[in-house]
Amino acid sequence: MGYWLLKSEPASYGWADLCRDGGTEWDGVRNAAAAGHLRRMVEGDTVLIYHSGADKAAVGIARVSRTAREDGGDVRWVSVRIEPDRPLPRPVTLAAMKAEPALEGMAMLRQSPLSVSPVSETEWRAILKLADG
Repeated sequence: MGYWLLKSEPASYGWADLCRDGGTEWDGVRNAAAAGHLRRMVEGDTVLIYHSGADKAAVGIARVSRTAREDGGDVRWVSVRIEPDRPLPRPVTLAAMKAEPALEGMAMLRQSPLSVSPVSETEWRAILKLADG
């Protein structure tokens, strides 16, 4: 099973929207590295939903329910389908992530502009621990 982080601006589409809709097509990603990560996702992979912008926090867990397919008629770009699983017990802020030694190598912290990034199992567990308080 893979672990991933997807960034979203909650004003345009956030965790509450994903829960309301029961799932969504994660499309519109127009960065080659991020699209490469989408291509590597498989059904059942687990995804942290991270609110960028003012919130700057991981807020929920989703699952990949369909693997990558072409997005927008251009083979360079792909989308996946995700469905909500559960909210985190408490949001994990960017500040808390940066302060956690187990997350110092986390892709999202090293390449912050990337909207899709992998999360290692060790990083995943550290984030869940932070969310549990």
